[in-house]
Amino acid sequence: MRNKGAIRLLAIVFALVSLYQLTFTYVTRKVEKEAQEYGVGDIKKEQAYLDSIKGEEVYNFLWLKKYTYKECKDLELNLGLDLKGGMNVTMEVSVVDIIKAMANNSKDKTFVAAIRQAKKMQANSQEDFVTLFGKAFEQIDPNAQLSSPDIFGTLEMKDKIPFGASNKEVLKVIKKETDDAIDNTYNILRSRIDRFGVAQPNIQKADVSGRIIIELPGIKDAARVRKLLQGTASLEFWETYTNDEVVPYLNAANQKLVEINSVAAEKVDTTTTKKDVKKETKEDDTALLDKIEKEGTQDSVANLQNEKEIAKKYPLYSILRPQRGSSKAVVGMSHIKDTARVNRLLAMPAVKSTLPRNMKFFWGVKPIDKGGNIFELFAIKVTSRDGKAPLDGDVVTSAREQINQNKASAEVSMSMNGEGAKIWARLTKDNVNRAIAIVLDGYVYSAPNVISEIKGGQSSISGDFTIPEAKDLANILKSGKLPAPAHIIADEVVGPSLGKESIQKGMYSFIIAFALVLIYMLFFYSKGAGLTANIALIANLFFIFGVLASLGAVLTLPGIAGIVLTIGMSVDANVLIYERIQEELKSGKGLNLAVTDGYSNAYSAIIDGNITTLLTGIILYLFGEGPIKGFATTLVIGIFSSLFAAIFITRIIIEGSLSRNKKVTFTTRFTDSWLRNAGIKFLEKRKIFYVISGIALVLSIGSLVTRGLNQGIDFTGGRTYVVAFDQDVSVEAVAKSLATVYGHTPEVKTFGGNNQVKISTKYKIEESGNEVDDEVEGLLFKGLKPYLADGTTKAMFLENNRKMSQKVGPTIADDIRQSAVWSILFALIVIFLYIMFRFANWQYGLGAVVALAHDSIIVLGVFSLFYGRLPFSLEVDQAFIAAILTVVGYSINDTVVVFDRIREYIGLHPKKDRVEVVDSALNSTLRRTFSTSLSTMVVLLAIFLFGGTSIQGFTFALLVGVIVGTYSSLFIATPIAYDTSLRVEKTVAKKKH
Repeated sequence: MRNKGAIRLLAIVFALVSLYQLTFTYVTRKVEKEAQEYGVGDIKKEQAYLDSIKGEEVYNFLWLKKYTYKECKDLELNLGLDLKGGMNVTMEVSVVDIIKAMANNSKDKTFVAAIRQAKKMQANSQEDFVTLFGKAFEQIDPNAQLSSPDIFGTLEMKDKIPFGASNKEVLKVIKKETDDAIDNTYNILRSRIDRFGVAQPNIQKADVSGRIIIELPGIKDAARVRKLLQGTASLEFWETYTNDEVVPYLNAANQKLVEINSVAAEKVDTTTTKKDVKKETKEDDTALLDKIEKEGTQDSVANLQNEKEIAKKYPLYSILRPQRGSSKAVVGMSHIKDTARVNRLLAMPAVKSTLPRNMKFFWGVKPIDKGGNIFELFAIKVTSRDGKAPLDGDVVTSAREQINQNKASAEVSMSMNGEGAKIWARLTKDNVNRAIAIVLDGYVYSAPNVISEIKGGQSSISGDFTIPEAKDLANILKSGKLPAPAHIIADEVVGPSLGKESIQKGMYSFIIAFALVLIYMLFFYSKGAGLTANIALIANLFFIFGVLASLGAVLTLPGIAGIVLTIGMSVDANVLIYERIQEELKSGKGLNLAVTDGYSNAYSAIIDGNITTLLTGIILYLFGEGPIKGFATTLVIGIFSSLFAAIFITRIIIEGSLSRNKKVTFTTRFTDSWLRNAGIKFLEKRKIFYVISGIALVLSIGSLVTRGLNQGIDFTGGRTYVVAFDQDVSVEAVAKSLATVYGHTPEVKTFGGNNQVKISTKYKIEESGNEVDDEVEGLLFKGLKPYLADGTTKAMFLENNRKMSQKVGPTIADDIRQSAVWSILFALIVIFLYIMFRFANWQYGLGAVVALAHDSIIVLGVFSLFYGRLPFSLEVDQAFIAAILTVVGYSINDTVVVFDRIREYIGLHPKKDRVEVVDSALNSTLRRTFSTSLSTMVVLLAIFLFGGTSIQGFTFALLVGVIVGTYSSLFIATPIAYDTSLRVEKTVAKKKH
């Protein structure tokens, strides 16, 4: 093998990079274990501990670079909600409401009709709503103008849509404005999520325009999340106090707290006091105290010896560092873990009595330090009788980021309507050389100083912004005029106990499956070759986890299944190589030459098989959503890493052994002759298999037509709940109880043990809103109350008994269904084209695609025939589509290997009878087919038995698919390719005569 040194170096570098990436996961787990020990079961204390060290260095990589806990957390291998517990939410921004707001809720008949028609068109289209609205408007009245004063030619839009602008130009402006509004909504949601106190929240825009996907690990209070995420944004402009004005009041507040603590201390006995002081000292441990002492905020601070004394004498200043000597509105700064305590202290009635009645406090939305720990506190001045802000976001007509050429920095240009301009002029006149705070959702986004009175409503906000910061602020300012309400169209809550169970069962299945594969390779290929293959498999596993960590990918239960399946399938490359080496040895070649030729001759089949599987994985990633993408990610990574491990690492090890004159064996006495000379007449018996497959296809299609499929809510829309009880329950009795509250009988089935059920209902799925979600959960609790322990409240039920909940709206269900159909069809087309070009013969492509269609229909048929008749779920959902596409990838991999051997034998024996050549080629692949199929079956069986109820249907589909796929590659794909080739040859021969 050439470039052996370079490949060895690449393997070492690959291993070191994987190790480096995985060390962050090790460090964060270690820190979190310390937090658990500190919290002693108290989750709030654990979180407080983690918040306190978020910006502290916890990892020093080879003394070259230091990492904080937050940085390590960002780089660790993320676990999905099914493994960790938490909430997944899909939100959709109402583009319809944005368009209506831009047109000032126009009553124009054409406009209203176009909106209505575009909504109907959206149900069966993948185009964005603005494009559909434009088409509908054109269809209803081709002569109508969107730029007319009755629609978008309003006073507020005159700067963007000039008089007489074409419909195309207007739609372009609408598209940009809606995109900006979606960006703004995304930013608002992101800032709200950052305040949840959730470890590793994840928010991202979906491929579909207007959709935002949010993951919140560890969240239990789903109702609070829904309420906060769907709350209307409130943009306000407030006058502020200067810090010089506020410091005397803070001094008075601090003194009042000293008095309160002194009185409280006198009422507590000595023992309790000592205990509490010790506890308080631990909780108040903060680096801010050192800063206060260093800065010398108070003269006597420097004389104090420890933090306990500082906290005693300066209870407020020990957690809020005051600011003095500036005209800015920032009155103090606190560590993130202390902000809630500052709020509690300032809200105490006794402390509030020392402050002006018109003084309010708001925190800044972003941290001011690199570690993300320090936040600024602003003092707001209430000047109105009703306590409302003097100006709100409704008056803002436009805002955009721009570059200030003189300062060479970004700034924000803002325009207001006539009413807003008058109030803004008065507000800026009264606050020259003072700050006006721009507040959204109760958090200060910016507090620029007023230089002079601003008339006409045109303002420029500067502050050393970067371009992204200026763009974010511009979007925030535009939120008042262009409301973009976001509605939850799908959500899923997974309880931590179910997540813990998934981890345990997933790991059991993983370990068992991996161990079985290792044992099988040792048994079938002896200690020499088998041990080498096992080393490559272990390296492959290490590489997969390393790459997942480096990409920031999320590991889910389907992802674990993808890894395990990849390991099972990666055996195929080793098997192909070893079988070819054995063939070279049987032909009389020496060991060194047999190894060289064996690797060379196996490359074609390995590359073809893996490329087709890779294409399937890519299609799965592009068209799939949620867990399917996680599965596809691990599958694609696994294909590359397994190829590298099987082709290069095994060869380096084997050639290294040979160079040291060590004997390497590739079989054992038990397996040497297994299926070596089977002599099966495949083509002679092909009509028998056509009949068998025909019967299976008729049964499958018949069942699909008559019984259909048990479609999950991914495809139908609805709500699903997994509920656990203290005792076994009857699914019929539970269904009957719920029918009385929902008005229809929901689907109820056992999920895991007899004390746990899965409930699916379509009750009010067409409606949205927090009140609807609360109503459905309330009725669920009411219907299940007879089966719950006495005294169980709704809150207790949702936290303890409800292990998982999932909601999928009808719109997203349509999208998932369409993407599933397109992904399967596109996979079949791509595979047909690849095989046709690769083998320069369309008959091979036809045989492969017919076999794939055969496999898919039979798997669907099995799910149709047996749902409700087997003791586990055969629900068709997104995971099932992943299974079908995996079956397609596996089956085509098998088929390509067979085709590759047929092509090779035809080239070696061009004059031999075609039937004899094809049969010989098929028989020569039986050992490889047996080893690959058996090892994959062993892996899937382990997942099926030990992987838990949540993926039993998924693995059952794979099990059926592997069996059917192995059968079709031998008995369907090749005979069809042979028969069609024979027919073409006969047709050509007739034309010649």
